[in-house]
Amino acid sequence: MGVKQKRTEVNIMLEHPMVTQINKTGYPNIVAQPEHSGTDIFGNEVLAGDSEILLPNGEMVLEDSLEDYLIEFLGFEFTIAK
Repeated sequence: MGVKQKRTEVNIMLEHPMVTQINKTGYPNIVAQPEHSGTDIFGNEVLAGDSEILLPNGEMVLEDSLEDYLIEFLGFEFTIAK
């Protein structure tokens, strides 16, 4: 009779280095988001660097929404000259 060898198995889980890094430090901010400054009178998100118009009553409207403000709140009519 010969000497019996005990056979052991070792299961080692390997993971991708990026997965290891994410587990240690969390997900990277791939695209930096501009700073949020609030919302305008229409509820539009205002970000740092956006052009805004301050109204006399203390509210704010984005420049891109100025035409909507003039129509909806002040009753302006925009037409095309003939």
